[in-house]
Amino acid sequence: MTTLTTAQSPSLAGLLEAAAAAGLAVSSSAAWPGARDAAEPAPLAGFIDSTFSPLVAEVAGRALMHARREPAPPGPATVSGPVTAIVLVTALGDVTSATRVAAAVDAGARVPPLHFFQSVPNAVAGYLAARWHLTGPVVCVSSTAAGLGVAGLLIEDADADEALVVRIDLAVTDGDRDSAAAILVTGPASRNALESHEPEGRKQ
Repeated sequence: MTTLTTAQSPSLAGLLEAAAAAGLAVSSSAAWPGARDAAEPAPLAGFIDSTFSPLVAEVAGRALMHARREPAPPGPATVSGPVTAIVLVTALGDVTSATRVAAAVDAGARVPPLHFFQSVPNAVAGYLAARWHLTGPVVCVSSTAAGLGVAGLLIEDADADEALVVRIDLAVTDGDRDSAAAILVTGPASRNALESHEPEGRKQ
């Protein structure tokens, strides 16, 4: 069981180190907060009160833009480009939304539909998939090691060409600040290097 004491704040350095240990190549990365970031990320349409989903959207968008991706244009989706999986890693989930849902249930009050919807940690993954036209699988796990393991398996099994791994947890103690990190990975790194040097006729 994950507790407040065992959940660690997301760190881009930690995420990059874990990706290297898993043998995955990182093509782009992003983190929150940065030196010029405001106290909270910009609000996200369709999500209220909590910074969880806005933070996921912010770091994921930054990582994708660093990889020179563009948001999906309006209109019907077209299948093009790499198949990108979304792997959301969170030990505690959206504690703000979950707490408000629990408080409403305990009080016998009506649960606002948006609170109920966004209390599911991977609710924001649908937004990311639509916003950036990411057509791969969506997975939500509770540890960085599990997230990178899943990313590697999805790529190895050809379910995705790459994986957007987002690590987030909200601050749960006074003085802490919400943080998140995202990396776009392909891999395994050794296999990518080998394939790039194979003669065209030998690639499969």
